[in-house]
Amino acid sequence: MNIAIAEAEYGVVTAPDTVRIQRLLPGPVERIWAYLTESDLRRQWLAAGEMDLQVGAPFELVWRNEELSDPPGQRPEGFSEESRMQSTIVEFDAPRRLAFTWGGGDVTFELEPKGEQVLLTVLHRGISDRSNLLKIGAGWHMHLNVLAARTKGNKPEPFWDGWSRLRAEYDRRVPA
Repeated sequence: MNIAIAEAEYGVVTAPDTVRIQRLLPGPVERIWAYLTESDLRRQWLAAGEMDLQVGAPFELVWRNEELSDPPGQRPEGFSEESRMQSTIVEFDAPRRLAFTWGGGDVTFELEPKGEQVLLTVLHRGISDRSNLLKIGAGWHMHLNVLAARTKGNKPEPFWDGWSRLRAEYDRRVPA
């Protein structure tokens, strides 16, 4: 399958340990905010996990990437059916900004109304090395593709097939 990808959809390496990726999504901003903060909606594009929406609140993210698309595609070697991560909310400004810990770093989501659409910016900091940068860049890219499809009422591409293709593209795009 040959899928054309707009240049603006790719993540940008803004520092050796940081990637920023953006998507323009159908609004209003409160709708996209719900996809970030409500477990039942977030699990449709990223990971489940109930959040107590306040700074300092711990929560757990639970990934089941095979549930994000039907079919899920071929899961690459080294990935399990489910993974979990403990996080803590570090910034909360509804419905504009949400940040939480992510392994040894953090992830920030910013929402900006753009007419009837919403610009979602994801900034992931504290990525340990290039190998993880490629995985994470491809991961955010694919997860945001699923979010865009869901918010537009479309069927997402098979998750793992898209991730594998994007991982190879990020390897070509990100300097060694």
